[in-house]
Amino acid sequence: MTEAATRQRYLVISNGHGEDAIGSALVKRLSQSALVEAYPMIGSGKAYEGACRIVGPRATLASEGWRNVKGSLRRDIVTGGLWTVPPALKFLRSVRGHYDKIIVVGDMVGVLAGLAMGLRDLIYLDVYKTGAARLYSSPEAWAIKKSCQTVFCRARNLADQLTTEGVDARAVGNIMMDAIPYGDYNASKRRKRPMAVTLLPGSRALTAESFAIQVAALRLLPEQDRPDVFLAVAGSVNVEELAKAASLRRTALLSTESDDLGELSDGNLTIHMARGVAMGNLVVDSDIVLSQAGTATIQSLGLGRPAITFMNPRDRRSRFTDEQNLFGDARKVTEAKPEAVAEALRELLVNETKRRHLAQMGHIRIGDPGAMDKIVAEITERQAA
Repeated sequence: MTEAATRQRYLVISNGHGEDAIGSALVKRLSQSALVEAYPMIGSGKAYEGACRIVGPRATLASEGWRNVKGSLRRDIVTGGLWTVPPALKFLRSVRGHYDKIIVVGDMVGVLAGLAMGLRDLIYLDVYKTGAARLYSSPEAWAIKKSCQTVFCRARNLADQLTTEGVDARAVGNIMMDAIPYGDYNASKRRKRPMAVTLLPGSRALTAESFAIQVAALRLLPEQDRPDVFLAVAGSVNVEELAKAASLRRTALLSTESDDLGELSDGNLTIHMARGVAMGNLVVDSDIVLSQAGTATIQSLGLGRPAITFMNPRDRRSRFTDEQNLFGDARKVTEAKPEAVAEALRELLVNETKRRHLAQMGHIRIGDPGAMDKIVAEITERQAA
C-alpha cells in the first residue's frame, strides 16, 4: 500500500484574503502528516499556491467578502453574487465522505454552507469573533452545535459560551499571529531615516483611494519628521492603479530579492514596495503602520506596531466599533482626510513615550503566537487516535 493511500485527507475551507493566508499557514503544517487540499470560497486563493492543491469553483464578488463597507452585500447581489452560491453548495455536497477531516477557517459562512449541505463533524477555526464585542447569537450557536466537532476560538468567553451549549470548544488565542507572512525582502537595508512607516492600504475595491489618502498625508509632514516609507502590495492589487491614484511614478530598477516590487516616487517622496507575502518583513522594520487592511492590521498590532486607520464614510460603524473594543487606543481612528491622518502620524512619530505605550497595548490586546501549535496538535492527535 502506498504512503498516499494510508495518509489521511483533509480539506481546508476559507472565505477571504486574510482567511486564505491563515489557511495556507495551517496547510503547510498539516501537510507534514496528511494530504491537504484547499477550497477558497471567494477569490483566486492565491495564498495557497505552492502550499497545496486548490479545489472547488472560483467565486468572484465585488466586495471580495469584505463586510466592513456599507451596502457590500447589496452590491454583491446586484453584480451577480447570487450566481456564485449554487456552484459552491454543489461542490460542498460533493465532498461528503471524501475527506477524513474538513476544517473551516473564517467566519460563519463556511459553517452555514457546510451545515446546509449535510457536512458534519467540522473543525472550525473562528478567526472572526474577538470576544471583546458581540458573542455568538443563538442561531450561530445552534448551527455550530449541529455541524462542528470542535471549535477553536480566540477568547475564553467565546469558548465558554459554546461549551455551555454542549460544543467541544477551545480557547487557543489568535492564530493570526502564527500566520504572519515573511518573504524575500530586506527592509532594514533600505532604512535611512530614524523612523519608518509601512502602508497597508488593503486588498479590495477601495485600495487605490485609501492609498492616495495615505500618500497625501505623508506629503503634509514636515521634512524633518518624514519617515522611510514601505508599502505591502496584496496579490490582487494593481501597482499602476496605485501610482496613478497618488500621482507617483514607478521605478523600473529591481533588486535580486524575489519579493521586491521596486519603488514609487514623485522626486520628493519615495515608497519602497514589496509583495504582500513580505508584509511581516516591512512591519517588523517599521515603527508605525497606516492600515486599511483587516488581518494585517491585527497582526501589526500584535507585533507591537501602533496603527492609524481612517474611517471611510462607507464603512459600517458597528463593525468598526466592535474592532475598536479589542484594539483600544493601539489603533488610532481618524477622519478620511489627509490632514487628519498626517496629524495622528506626526504625533506618534515625535512622541516616543506614547508610541511605546501604544505598542505595548497592542501586543497585549492581540496576544502572542502559539495558537497554531495547539490547533495542529489537536488535529494530528485525533488523526493518530
